[in-house]
Amino acid sequence: MKAVVIGAGQVGFEVAKMLSQEDHDVIVIDVNQEALERVSEKLDVMTIQGTGTSARVLDAAGVKNAEILVAVTTVDEVNIIACMLADKMGVETTVARVRSDELSDSDSVLQAADLGIKQIIHPEDSAAKEIAQLLRRASATDVLEMADGRLHLVGIRLERDAPLIGKTIMKVQAENPDLKFRIAAISRGIRTFLPRGQDVFHRDDQVFVLTYPKSIPLVIEMMGKTDRKIENVMILGGSEIGERLATQLSANKHMHIKLVEADRQRAERIAEKLKNVLVINSAATDIDVLITEGLSDMDAFVAVTDDEESNLVICLLAKHLQVRKTVALLSQSAYIPISRSIGLDAAVNKKLAISREIMRFLRGRHVLSVATVNGMDAEILEIEAQPRSPVSLKRIKDLNLPKGILIGAVMHGHDIEIATGDTRIEPGSRSFVFVLRDAINEAERLFSKP
Repeated sequence: MKAVVIGAGQVGFEVAKMLSQEDHDVIVIDVNQEALERVSEKLDVMTIQGTGTSARVLDAAGVKNAEILVAVTTVDEVNIIACMLADKMGVETTVARVRSDELSDSDSVLQAADLGIKQIIHPEDSAAKEIAQLLRRASATDVLEMADGRLHLVGIRLERDAPLIGKTIMKVQAENPDLKFRIAAISRGIRTFLPRGQDVFHRDDQVFVLTYPKSIPLVIEMMGKTDRKIENVMILGGSEIGERLATQLSANKHMHIKLVEADRQRAERIAEKLKNVLVINSAATDIDVLITEGLSDMDAFVAVTDDEESNLVICLLAKHLQVRKTVALLSQSAYIPISRSIGLDAAVNKKLAISREIMRFLRGRHVLSVATVNGMDAEILEIEAQPRSPVSLKRIKDLNLPKGILIGAVMHGHDIEIATGDTRIEPGSRSFVFVLRDAINEAERLFSKP
């Protein structure tokens, strides 16, 4: 598949990297030659210097033969115009990074489709929403809503006194017969695997559990944790993510929020906008100010500055001061396992929001959505079983699935069932399938017509 990426900044680089790793032919367009050189040095892609708002540049890039165009520059207007041109030139899938909320508003005069945009992505807003979800579950390292919120994937780290350690999954299920859950994945060290009933839980395992929303407190208790409410939150960084997060959290009248921002003008603007948030004008690295402002009294500390090293270090300090929940914004995936190995609770990566939106266009047409979470090196495919497909009309235990594929839940019409060996997959039913990367093609084949 041929793909065109407009923008060679951090987001554009990650999109191009993701597409090239999927063995697609990728062309990156940017006005900045130095940025293009950085991309071409590290990735096996073609580059063209020019603007995505030029039909001539797009034509030179062969956009007419591309199946997808992703516009992710820092300028909304450039991304919108690039998608408009690509749509007119016959590109089937156009994706635009748009910071403004107007096109996403159902009451807007113009909708994304009117401008030739098939999908809008907003990494900062997605990251803020992900952090807000994490703060609703103090004991979880990851929280992902699925099936319009009717299913939740919850990530929990097993501490040394966790009651599950040393037990098999089968034994834990037998001890909790009335609790509906599925152990969907386990990350152990740098490796993620999809477990079977005989697998044993180890200390420091990152366990990903699929369950219903009402069952989450019981699942957390089963894992040896307590799901206490978070009320006092300190946010380090008044970036777009920090401001959006503060806006979302301040809607909860039971939450008390402090936001630390180094830039005085930005701090004043946020303080004027968010009356229920205490905004502190201070450098992110001024530890004395953070301690004076009650860092040790916080239930949660979130670091979302543009300096990820500072985010890691200050979160580590917060953890040392017994803050229950620490969340760091990290742009480099390599830092995520490091953050957990040194004791931080959760990390959020903006590029995951991008990959979730783009990946579903790279899969088969019967793949309805693709999701990923930090710390789990696997994809979650929402996939529709085609008539006469290998899985159709069969029970899961009769499928003999390879180790890289695990069916977590199945939706029959409006009913969602946490999968067991006896779960039967009907034609047209939607399954939530956990897949390791080297098994993605096989997973799609199993749900496709022969």
